[in-house]
Amino acid sequence: MYYLSQSLTFEEDKIYFTSPSGEQREVMMDWEDGLMSSSAAYVTQNGGDILEIGFGMGISADYIQSASITSHTIIENHPDIISKAQTWALDKSNVTIVTGSWYDNLDILSTYDGIFYDTYGDEHNKHFSSSLSQLTKEGTVVTWWNNLPTSSNFFNIPGVEYQTISVSPPSNLYFNSSEYYLPKKQF
Repeated sequence: MYYLSQSLTFEEDKIYFTSPSGEQREVMMDWEDGLMSSSAAYVTQNGGDILEIGFGMGISADYIQSASITSHTIIENHPDIISKAQTWALDKSNVTIVTGSWYDNLDILSTYDGIFYDTYGDEHNKHFSSSLSQLTKEGTVVTWWNNLPTSSNFFNIPGVEYQTISVSPPSNLYFNSSEYYLPKKQF
């Protein structure tokens, strides 16, 4: 996979890689903090066991950890980010870091009370919707990074509600709208 073979650059306010054409491609930026806070608040509202697919800058992971939860499973597939997630988790007894693709690890996962899916360049994203029945139980709440500046979803998951959040992202290649539609789905 193209993204997984890229060497990432970590700056205080973003993670990015440089494409072969010399273009800087942002993976995550700190302007997302409020969105990560809202996403974490939603998936932890019932406490319990939380699955976070994608660690990125660890912003949402920090918010998830600040909630009253039982366990926090994080799946990360990029080698440069895996080591950062493992270091972050060292002093957190309720955190399990799973390395590799979430889809390739489905058989070792459990069911969760909250799920947050936020990946970059995930070649298995087309399987997310159909895999939710294996990861959820009655009452599970799920959200994901929503790249669409509308109240519709790429995954075609029915019954999703949206919370509209005003944002002011700096110039970037992945999200350039003044409104973010936070998806909220309860099973």
